[in-house]
Amino acid sequence: MRVVIAEDNVLLAEGLQLLLTRAGLEVAATVADEDGFLHAVDRHRPDVTIVDVRLPPSFRHEGIRAALAARQTRPDLPVLVLSQYVEMLYASKLLSDGQGGVGYLLKDRISRVEEFLDALHRVAAGGTVMDPEVVAQLLTHRRDDPIDTLSPREREVLALMAEGCDNAAIAKRLFIVESSVHKHVGSIFAKLGLSATDTGTHRRVLAVLAYLNNQRLLPAAPSRRTPPRTAPSGYSTG
Repeated sequence: MRVVIAEDNVLLAEGLQLLLTRAGLEVAATVADEDGFLHAVDRHRPDVTIVDVRLPPSFRHEGIRAALAARQTRPDLPVLVLSQYVEMLYASKLLSDGQGGVGYLLKDRISRVEEFLDALHRVAAGGTVMDPEVVAQLLTHRRDDPIDTLSPREREVLALMAEGCDNAAIAKRLFIVESSVHKHVGSIFAKLGLSATDTGTHRRVLAVLAYLNNQRLLPAAPSRRTPPRTAPSGYSTG
């Protein structure tokens, strides 16, 4: 599997390259800015890409902008976005095309190598993967939010769908049979007003989008493994 990495932090970029190479993947290019990413995608035709949210020169949303631009010319391009903190606006922009092949992980997740590699493979296969910490912050609902009609079990199922789990994985995580998961998923689709013509991966992405876009996020909580910090002006925290 061929990978293109867009990451301006040299140490993290080299660490990712070493990790992926040891896992048997081919790192076709490692770049540090938006133009470099677009050029590398066009030249190497990667099977999956890893993109930092914030890249030079402004360290705001160049990574997301580059990913969106690349998917305009190649809609099936899988993109795994890395970020230091939860930034749902950026995650929603990538998810909004409903194509799948999108992941949004906090950078701390890289240290959990098996989880990170599993997420990368699922994104490459067209899945949608959200970091569990992102899902955990979707706590406060607006009045008349369709999410409020979901039962506690349906919320659990939808949260795992948002993490990219298929029915078999959800059944294993919740210690229930797969047929029960199938019923819960059908109920979720009905309560969120998803059309019966919306099938397969696309339909699951629409459900995840409903889950994300109909929530009001609490302020992002810093990871337990990373002490809170404020980036100096012009410095990327990704």
